[in-house]
Amino acid sequence: MSHVPPLAVFDGENLGHGDHVVLSEVHLTFHPGERIALLGASGAGKSTLLSALRQRLGKQAAWCPQHHGLVPELATYHNIYMGRLEQHSGLANLWNLLRPLAAPWQDVATLCQLLGLEGLMKRPVGQLSGGQRQRVAIGRALYQQRSVFLGDEPVASVDPHQAVELLQVIHERHQGCVIALHQHRLALTHFDRVWGLDKGRVVLDAPSSELSLDTLDALYPSAGVATKTAMDIEQAALWPQDSLPCPRGQV
Repeated sequence: MSHVPPLAVFDGENLGHGDHVVLSEVHLTFHPGERIALLGASGAGKSTLLSALRQRLGKQAAWCPQHHGLVPELATYHNIYMGRLEQHSGLANLWNLLRPLAAPWQDVATLCQLLGLEGLMKRPVGQLSGGQRQRVAIGRALYQQRSVFLGDEPVASVDPHQAVELLQVIHERHQGCVIALHQHRLALTHFDRVWGLDKGRVVLDAPSSELSLDTLDALYPSAGVATKTAMDIEQAALWPQDSLPCPRGQV
């Protein structure tokens, strides 16, 4: 059997911005086909780690940022189309802005139907709800058609049922992913592996099948543990039961 090299390796590196170190002594390996949930409190370094992964993966990775990065004045169609701007000439992109091209319009329409955005393609994203804007950002990343999906809280603005559906779409269209989450239940049921960050360090790197909600609660400040655990309990009844166990055979 041939050895498949990892997509990215961090071997004791410090990650940050300029001279400012956010994550110290990072030891992590991202293998082809892995679906990794990235957990940690706000400020733990999740965005920094995702940024470093983006640099290493280059054009292999589609990117869905935490704050969406959409243009409010432009329609849903145009915001999703921006995922492939670099694949077309400036003239084609300008023409498409004024009069959408038939082939991209159909491709985006198919994505919008898949993401529950049908009927909203001509609507400026500034007029959409938070959950709808979240799905537009995911649609733009999907439209890039790359092998790996990197997402910084891509399902934070949708309800549990929608979150499960969106993750399933992401998994079906990518060979691997690293997605920052706060929803513990999703991390355990829809991902192969969990990376956990705390106070600027990687404190967890383990298969999700070996973890529990209690283990993941430890990644968050004590003041927030009770709230997050209560939220998990309150929302547990909302999760579609037919989504369990994990689609990848995890129990």
